[in-house]
Amino acid sequence: MENQNLPLFYRNPVPLNSEAHAALTISPNPNGYRFASSARTILLSVSEFYDAVRQFPVIFIGSPDNRIFPVALMGFEEKENLFVDENGNWLGQYIPAYIRRYPFITTDGSDGQLTVCIDEEFEGFNLEGGVPLFEGGEPTEKTKEIQSFLQDYMTRMEQTNQFCAMLQEKGLLRQTDAQAKLTDGRVFALNGLLVVDEQKLTELSDSDILTLFRNGGLALIHAHLLSLRNLDILIDRKIKLA
Repeated sequence: MENQNLPLFYRNPVPLNSEAHAALTISPNPNGYRFASSARTILLSVSEFYDAVRQFPVIFIGSPDNRIFPVALMGFEEKENLFVDENGNWLGQYIPAYIRRYPFITTDGSDGQLTVCIDEEFEGFNLEGGVPLFEGGEPTEKTKEIQSFLQDYMTRMEQTNQFCAMLQEKGLLRQTDAQAKLTDGRVFALNGLLVVDEQKLTELSDSDILTLFRNGGLALIHAHLLSLRNLDILIDRKIKLA
């Protein structure tokens, strides 16, 4: 699958196939966004920063191959998403593309081409009134729309990878800790969060700053830093659910 770890809500991803899935139809998930209720972090592309930072803390996390990725922080505890209620309703204003594309995902095929996969355990398949994904062995307009969305998503993630590689190359990230203290005395700690180091940012050369300004990287960094204030939103949500 993709380079980053699969989120928990993909339970049985398999390649979408016009023969195996000839009669497959898709409808909105009857359980809403409950599938994402245990996702504490959600991957973001840089194109989403300006929407995401209005409500989520945007931080960075590392991968086993020493790369980093930006994510929206959704909760303090493991398997906690404070933006999904018990009925599967999404409680925020913006829904990250990583969630919106479910139950679809892509993987690199043996020929180097992207292969569209589906989570066969998605609750919205084969319900009454569903939209077919294939007709006469050919993709329907719905499937073409999905393919276009996934291709665009991969393009935006490539841009994201370049931005993150730049942050690493310039040594602009540092680890920090966050803490949420509830009114009942409970304390939840978030350790080892990766954020942009503002001091190191000020130490960049004029040439580097100009390059960052012109390629949009500087605005993304400032959006990320402003988003850290949204930790208070998470704390408020946590207190209300306590």
